[in-house]
Amino acid sequence: MRRRRVQLSPGQLAAHSASIAHSLWQLPLLARCQRIACYMAIDGEVDCTGFMEAAVARGRRIFLPVVHGRGLLFAAWHPGIPMARNRYGIPEPLSDAATWLRGTQLDVVLAPLVAFDAGGRRLGMGGGYYDRSFAFTRQRGSWQRPRLVGLAHEFQCVASLPARSWDVGMHAVVTEAGVRLF
Repeated sequence: MRRRRVQLSPGQLAAHSASIAHSLWQLPLLARCQRIACYMAIDGEVDCTGFMEAAVARGRRIFLPVVHGRGLLFAAWHPGIPMARNRYGIPEPLSDAATWLRGTQLDVVLAPLVAFDAGGRRLGMGGGYYDRSFAFTRQRGSWQRPRLVGLAHEFQCVASLPARSWDVGMHAVVTEAGVRLF
């Protein structure tokens, strides 16, 4: 999947990303949310930048993941904020760690993925950062924040992924072909 993702042309990637951004704004869960976590795309992942800029223009606050130990915290982002690459080469905002948010403080989290299945299971890059950072979502019965939304290319949908006890599922996945709710 990663190889196929990287082989997308810049035009295909831009078209998929624009279509996905449009579909995101149609989701009711984005209607009233204020704090949205996004990510900086690498290796053919869906590019959130257009969505992030539109969200800021609509008065939403955007946060990007910052690797913190074995998990993630979330730093505020706005166009033009200074960025630095982390140990994986992914850009992170340069900001005061005292201002970073925990996952429990977010309304919606847009997450990249390598593959997903019809049950809402997500295969990430293998580091387990999202699973550890949002493990608390597995232990709640009623709807609470954040809502986890995977962003993917349609070809990343597979019939089934193995389920592990530590896996955190998605509430939705959005591709260029539409929205799947779980």
